[in-house]
Amino acid sequence: MGLGGTTLQTLKLATILPPSFSSSFRSVFKPFSQTFLCHHSRRQRFPFPLPFFVRGLSAPAAQATATATPKETSPDEKGVKQQWKAAIDFKWIRDNKDAVAANIKKRNSNANLELVLELYHKMLSLQKLIVTHRKQEVERLRGERNVVANKMKGKLEPSERQKLIDEGKNLKEGLLSLEEDLLRLTDELQQEAQCIPNMTHPDVPIGGEDFSTLRNMVGSPREFSFPVKDHLQLGKELDLFDFDAASGVSGSKFYYLKNEAVLLEMALINWTLLEVMKWGFTPLTTPEIVRSSVVEKCGFQPRGANTQVYSIEDSDQCLIGTAEIPVGGIHMDSILAASLLPLKYVAVSHCFRTEAGAAGTASRGLYRVHQFSKLEMFIFCRPEDSDLYHEELIRIEEDLFSSLGLHYKTLDMASGDLGAPAYRKFDIEAWMPGLARYGEISSASNCTDYQSRRLGIRFRSAEPALTNPKKGKSSLAPPEFVHTLNATACAVPRMIVCILENNQQEDGSVIIPEPLRPFMGGLESIYPKPR
Repeated sequence: MGLGGTTLQTLKLATILPPSFSSSFRSVFKPFSQTFLCHHSRRQRFPFPLPFFVRGLSAPAAQATATATPKETSPDEKGVKQQWKAAIDFKWIRDNKDAVAANIKKRNSNANLELVLELYHKMLSLQKLIVTHRKQEVERLRGERNVVANKMKGKLEPSERQKLIDEGKNLKEGLLSLEEDLLRLTDELQQEAQCIPNMTHPDVPIGGEDFSTLRNMVGSPREFSFPVKDHLQLGKELDLFDFDAASGVSGSKFYYLKNEAVLLEMALINWTLLEVMKWGFTPLTTPEIVRSSVVEKCGFQPRGANTQVYSIEDSDQCLIGTAEIPVGGIHMDSILAASLLPLKYVAVSHCFRTEAGAAGTASRGLYRVHQFSKLEMFIFCRPEDSDLYHEELIRIEEDLFSSLGLHYKTLDMASGDLGAPAYRKFDIEAWMPGLARYGEISSASNCTDYQSRRLGIRFRSAEPALTNPKKGKSSLAPPEFVHTLNATACAVPRMIVCILENNQQEDGSVIIPEPLRPFMGGLESIYPKPR
């Protein structure tokens, strides 16, 4: 969906927690200790002040001032699409075509493997033909060298000289035509091959979403002795949301958070961030506008009738649907030292999704919206370690949700429900009494080298590789593609839904989970506002 007439402005940000804030309010935001206990029982000291997000509680921002200075626009700013090619292992696909074909079928993919193999065969043949023409060009140049030598001796006939010139011209034109054909063929091959999904973990259940298997179940649905309200009714009675005003300002599926709901969002962000950092994750905030090529390299489709991505009109940029995209691109086109791995990030961002095709009562309120805050975990690691870190990610998610007292189940998602990048995906669904069903609150995916082959992210071991063992000669080991993993630490709106609906009381109040109370000024409950 285009954003026509967009004007970019430079904003002067407000100072966080200015002196005008009362001392009692400041006491809510006490400095955190810079030493945390890591999951491996070692102490980790951060050399920088720990982050603490209070954007919803900052003083009013100064007026925005638009920059009006004209400047020359670069090709990037004019929306010229950047061309890119994935480092797809076509030889492996050809040599394992039966396994690849079976994988495409089990994932209900529309990828055309036969066309990919046909184009690959044509590309190899064309490359051989170009090599032959280049050899002929070398021979021609040698002939011209002899022409010059013979001319110096006065032995060359004019007709012979013209013949060599014509041959050279034909060779150059033929070679240029072949190279243009190869370029077009390579582009077509890339376009088709990029539709092939990642391979699938052998333990993944085969079939559609209904074939996903239960991996873990924590708690049980709460029994209520009074009529259960959904989060929309609770939000109205507690004066926490305003969907009507947001609809007039922005359209459907937008919202204002108000009063304690703002504190609750900030508490969820800050508490989750600090909990995840205990596992050795580096905190990030990310760009929320990215190039569409980066979206594609991460395995998402930025354009099309059913895209979930907002594209900016007349540019090659998009709004992010998840921080997975900018974090995935942070080491794009680089070779990392093996000693740096794993690289573990937890990113805080807004996310923007078109939610094309989403409708019905199950999508009402905060459950499915166009803009929301989310914390995303992302790991770059060695190939042999990705299954291990996948288990770590799901453990972190389960620990977080257990600490908030949620009843949830963890699913090993079936092959037909996997996105193209995922080798394996675990989903967590929490019980939502107002909906009287489970709703997805997070997922954790192992994407192996699917994204890194597109993003160009490799690593190199410091240990030399022997190139000639007999002579004892060695060189640097060839670089390998890293594996990437991502997982949701907290999708804020859905967590608010869970907390409100599961913690509602008969008197209309809602109890705040204990871990969040220090981040809400010690607030224990949210009560209905006097009318």
